[in-house]
Amino acid sequence: MKKAATVQTLEDLGRIRLSKHFFMRDFLYSEISQIEGIPNIPEYPDRAIEAGRGLCEHLLEPLQERFGRIVIRSAYRAPAVNAKGAENNNQYSCAANAKNYAEHIWDYPDSEGYLGATACIVVPALLPWYEERKDWTPLAWWIHDSLPYASQFWFPKLAAFNLRWSANPDTLPSISTYVTNPHTGDKTALVKGGVATLSLDERKAIVRPWLASLN
Repeated sequence: MKKAATVQTLEDLGRIRLSKHFFMRDFLYSEISQIEGIPNIPEYPDRAIEAGRGLCEHLLEPLQERFGRIVIRSAYRAPAVNAKGAENNNQYSCAANAKNYAEHIWDYPDSEGYLGATACIVVPALLPWYEERKDWTPLAWWIHDSLPYASQFWFPKLAAFNLRWSANPDTLPSISTYVTNPHTGDKTALVKGGVATLSLDERKAIVRPWLASLN
């Protein structure tokens, strides 16, 4: 598939189904694109579709099946959109393009040639717990023990987080945060280089009360 250059071809791209509940159009909205007037259109649509399917099928669909509707805050970024976001000392909180290949820039592979995809999402089922306790860690640990994610990065507003899938089999999962962990009082990564800071039993003890609250 060639890069979309007309309304019709962009509509066609947006109609492509990535998984049971998600379509390509769900991932193309960008505030940077809107304000700066830079089209957020994949340069290599077939790669973006392949990466998006990996993200949706392996991560987003299982999340939505377990916890109900999830909200996409931001996802795919065209290289020009991401580059604008990285200008002036990361004016829009975007890492440099090379660091975002196989992350927010879905249609460019990582340095080893593997595709990947990131979406910033909100899980509404977590919000009552988060608003009351400022605790985002139950969902982070549930994902760690349930899904084949590559990385999570958590933010304070709405407990939104970047969730990444990678086709690279050597990727070691990580969970980083800009949000204080109420269990430790700091922002130390929960998982680094594939190594979790808590044992499985300790993780389950954090997840269990939140899951019970959903019922």
